[in-house]
Amino acid sequence: MSGKKLVASLAIIAVSIAAVNITPARAQTLTDGPQLARAKICMGCHQVDSRRVGPPFVAVADRYKAGGQPMVEYLANSIRHGGRGRWGAVPMPAQPQVTEEEATALAAWILSLASPAK
Repeated sequence: MSGKKLVASLAIIAVSIAAVNITPARAQTLTDGPQLARAKICMGCHQVDSRRVGPPFVAVADRYKAGGQPMVEYLANSIRHGGRGRWGAVPMPAQPQVTEEEATALAAWILSLASPAK
């Protein structure tokens, strides 16, 4: 990730933290979002800004960014329980190895990747 993208991502994370009332303890997990996504094998199907098997995280963020905390919960639930039909024919399998806390942290990080409002 380039320096400009990193700075932009950190700024978006800060705004997202304020927008969804994330505590300082959970804020640390947001900065570790890419590492958590790799550790939980999310990157096997998703990439940050390009399509793989599933949609890129930035596309997910752009679709759900306006929803605030309910969207964090919605995405966390989708991570843990899977889904189908929202992004095409390939279903997302459930990820029961991801804890509720990890799913919430991943969802908040993904939403932090949304493009700035125009």
